[in-house]
Amino acid sequence: MLKYIGKRLLYGLLVILGVVTLVFFLFNILPGDPARMMLGQRADAESVEMINRDLGRDKPIGVQFAGYLNDLSPISFHNNRDKNSYWYLDPEKYEPYGTIVKLGATSVVAKMPYLRRSYQSKRKVTEIIATAFPQTAVLALTAMLFAVIVGILLGIVAALHKGSWIDHLTLLMSTLGMSLPSFFAAILIAWFFAYVLSDVTHLNMFGNLYTVDDYGCGEYIDLRNLILPALTLGIRPLAVLVELTKSSMLEALSQDYIRTARAKGMSRSRLIFKHALRNALNPIVTSASGWLAGLLAGAVFVEYVFDWKGMGVVIVDGLEKYDFPVVMGAILFICILLVLINIIVDILYGILDPRVRLS
Repeated sequence: MLKYIGKRLLYGLLVILGVVTLVFFLFNILPGDPARMMLGQRADAESVEMINRDLGRDKPIGVQFAGYLNDLSPISFHNNRDKNSYWYLDPEKYEPYGTIVKLGATSVVAKMPYLRRSYQSKRKVTEIIATAFPQTAVLALTAMLFAVIVGILLGIVAALHKGSWIDHLTLLMSTLGMSLPSFFAAILIAWFFAYVLSDVTHLNMFGNLYTVDDYGCGEYIDLRNLILPALTLGIRPLAVLVELTKSSMLEALSQDYIRTARAKGMSRSRLIFKHALRNALNPIVTSASGWLAGLLAGAVFVEYVFDWKGMGVVIVDGLEKYDFPVVMGAILFICILLVLINIIVDILYGILDPRVRLS
């Protein structure tokens, strides 16, 4: 088991390293100069050169990449003579927190990964992500909860009425849900429910989880703004779960133990929910866990359309303003999150099914 876990952790680490390398070189060869974006019309050659020197963009690309890896690594090496490079100085000792050992002019430091600072706001990228990610997490969890509950119920109904108009209708809905692009679905749902039916639904086309009180009493949670983004984000996993539940239920209902229980006079509801559904849940849970990880990463377009202040808006705004540290940090955070979720799911599979560890 330890060997199996070690292999999964190694694979995950290699994936993260590959993403870090790809993201760094991609955003460092893109056209556009962050220094000129920061200075605007006041930009002159001397000021641009000074800003690029301050950002470390005047160094060779290999040196920049090594410095970026050093910032991301939990064990880092820092030059004791370069006090300006420290972002976490101990004000009493005037040295980095977490210093393990000093090797001449170099300190070996244990720290949290440093994603650097925003070019525009000068805030730490970790602070920006810490503010935005809870919004994305609430949206993704709500969308997944909606997809699981409605998807399982519709899948059960379709399985019990196989070949009927209900079955054909759920198949049509599932096909549309899987083929409809998220960006288009977000625009369509926002227009229909928040504009055409606004007098009935009283929903907002744009809005955030927190709304400023009109009477100056601070912010409050407005769950109305969560309905349309969660509905839009949950359409695709809902469509998949309907068909998956239907096929799993049909397979479970065809088993011998179900026929035996039916012959003994067991009630239909108990037969369906206690026996058939219980044995049909394994592939459903597997799919739901994978979709949850995907929703955390794939909410970018939906958040942007509904102006939901999550990771999607952070990434798009960062791209528009050439704020590369924010975009790179957000992408890396999402990647690491996906890798960790997949590792946890793989380990759970290995615990529940020993055959997985042998494959």
